[in-house]
Amino acid sequence: MRQQVSGSLMHKVERMMDDDRTPAIATSSCVPSAAEISAVAAVLRSGLLRQGPSVERLEREFCARFGARHAVACASGTAALHLAYQSLLCAGDEVLVPALTFVATASMAIAAQAVPVACDVDADTWLIDLRDAERRITPRTRAIAPVHLFGNCCDRAAIERFARRHGLAVVWDAAQAHGARWRGQDVAAWSPLVCFSFYATKNLFTGEGGMVCTDDAALAAALRSRRSHGQDADGRWQELGFNYRLGDVPAALGLAQLSRFDAMAERRQRNADRLRRGLAGIPGIRCQTITIGCEPAWHRFCVTVDEDALGVDRDGLAAHLAARNIATSVHYPRGIHQEPFFVRRFGCTSLPVSERIGARILALPVHHDLGDEDIDRIISEVRRCHRSECGRR
Repeated sequence: MRQQVSGSLMHKVERMMDDDRTPAIATSSCVPSAAEISAVAAVLRSGLLRQGPSVERLEREFCARFGARHAVACASGTAALHLAYQSLLCAGDEVLVPALTFVATASMAIAAQAVPVACDVDADTWLIDLRDAERRITPRTRAIAPVHLFGNCCDRAAIERFARRHGLAVVWDAAQAHGARWRGQDVAAWSPLVCFSFYATKNLFTGEGGMVCTDDAALAAALRSRRSHGQDADGRWQELGFNYRLGDVPAALGLAQLSRFDAMAERRQRNADRLRRGLAGIPGIRCQTITIGCEPAWHRFCVTVDEDALGVDRDGLAAHLAARNIATSVHYPRGIHQEPFFVRRFGCTSLPVSERIGARILALPVHHDLGDEDIDRIISEVRRCHRSECGRR
């Protein structure tokens, strides 16, 4: 009988068993370097803990590294999405979002008094399916929020043609796509709004934090006001805003980490390439297809598991790896349209591709602190699981 996804696997829970015999392989690594610790300590000693010079410098250097014209730091990737939606949408406006994404892509549209409309995803790239999205357009549709899922870029040209044809604004959710490029251009340089997260598991991590990038100076000024209660440069409150400021402590961590970002990204790419080669040909294991022209960020390396071909389902493979001290995680076990809150609010919707992927998807470790021997061990254990004893219940 197929195992059911338990409550402990609902979103982002690592499965790992304690075993002193083999080193543990975690799904992510967020250990700061000595330089990063020193940078944070310097801010702590200064007493300037709130938003200040470190935040301003992080914004400048983020632009310089990733090609954005303006960058506005904020408290989280969720806050970044809320600020972006608030800048473009009015109450009752509809925004098209992929069903296979983190909940904030949709929930922050609701926070901005808009209505998220879940769309199915492409069966290969797992990114928003524009054919399905087109069927869901109504006279109230005002925007589309494509997600660069796991660091795989959306096809910018296709999205922008779609948006122009239907008169839609675009909010790019790049929470998992730091450094990803499409046709040679970093996603941070896209317009009008690009949202990043600096959560602890992200490719650039500060524990919590986020960034909104834009090519519009007036829009950047409005975002800066709204992240600080809607206050203008003279200290007057001009509009509704929030306390979405980023402090100088996490900003100092991010600043110092930028100096090793390229090395971390190169390691992720090497690990992903090795995983793709090593997993190729294993029956029942299918990797995400990378968009043509994309240089992915490899935030996560996810596969889908076909039980009939592999001889074990997704949870069985995860259990086999956990027993050998290799952690995995499920991103995402359900489409957002299947989450209880969205069902209660918007009713039931059938999005079969997203549902099928959610039932089969598994994230394997790919992070920057893994070496070739770690990747080879993961590949070896997945191969061992094919038609082996781990598939018998």
